Amino acid sequence: MTAPAEEAPRVLIADDQELVRTGFRLILTARGIDVVGEAADGAEAVAAVRRLRPDVVLMDIRMPVMDGLEAARRILAQAPDCRVIMLTTFDLDSYVYDALSAGASGFLLKDVTAEHLAAAVRLVDTGDALLAPSITRRLVERFASVTHEPAGSGGTAPVHRDLAALTPREREVLTLMGKGLSNTELARALTLSEATVKTHVARIFAKLSLRDRAQAVVLAYETGLVSPGDSTGTAEPAP
Repeated sequence: MTAPAEEAPRVLIADDQELVRTGFRLILTARGIDVVGEAADGAEAVAAVRRLRPDVVLMDIRMPVMDGLEAARRILAQAPDCRVIMLTTFDLDSYVYDALSAGASGFLLKDVTAEHLAAAVRLVDTGDALLAPSITRRLVERFASVTHEPAGSGGTAPVHRDLAALTPREREVLTLMGKGLSNTELARALTLSEATVKTHVARIFAKLSLRDRAQAVVLAYETGLVSPGDSTGTAEPAP
């Protein structure tokens, strides 16, 4: 008896440029991903999510009527299981950190390759997050560098009290996630199996009420587990 075929993600594309929407639709459809609708601005995207119930929304940050950030907030408030990938032309767009804080599962540059685009949609549909460490880490560090007070002599930023629920190992895992490590890299760094790493990650999400790795990265910086300038030197993992 053969296993049932994996259900294709249902995707909504929200971008004010028709050529971008058409191009993404062709790319995703050719790779077996179901594009259920399009929206030309944030307000249309919110209405379309309510009507079509997509699994993933590809959301341009800068759109008329309602920008992608506000649209993402409203979508995730009404459909918490939906995943939002923000699209941006600039790799340090000032809105992206706010989008991650609002619950977006990551972001992509608009010049992403066809294969990476499809892989990203499938990745977030499984409940993971698209971190793109080479971009996201720089973004979060820039935010952290202007919002956190410098640590005192030999000190570190205070740790949020919610982290008290974590075991020492879970705090270590969260710290490394904040530096952009994938599960494979976490397993290698901590000499653990990937299955054990996934268990730790799941427990961290449950204890801290996190949606995915994107929010884990944000929390790691906001709580001082990871400081601006921290780096692992690891390569960006493929989705």
